[in-house]
Amino acid sequence: MIFSESLKKNSDFQNVYKNGKSYVNKYLVMYVLENNRDINRLGICASKKVGNSVVRHRFARLVRESYRLHENIFNSGLDIVVVARKSAASAGYREIEGALLHLSRLHHILKVSFYDGSN
Repeated sequence: MIFSESLKKNSDFQNVYKNGKSYVNKYLVMYVLENNRDINRLGICASKKVGNSVVRHRFARLVRESYRLHENIFNSGLDIVVVARKSAASAGYREIEGALLHLSRLHHILKVSFYDGSN
């Protein structure tokens, strides 16, 4: 990730869960909180209910890659936590990418100049 770091500390995740705003769709739950920095921090969470470690790691890779490819259209200064729902276990790359962008539009964290909403 060029412009972003990963959220790693449990306290950072808990802060975003407690103080951030969340939206949900079929595959994902996304929490967003401003972090008063000039970079984004992305956290990915998938519980054991989603699947075994192989399934959970695949989900994390799909989310990370979807975010990486669209990183330039996200506003900066955000802590973003993406949580898997059970249906994400069987989802492919396009479904995860679409779900991530959909929730990003709901949160209004995409730069308007890069995305006009016509898709």
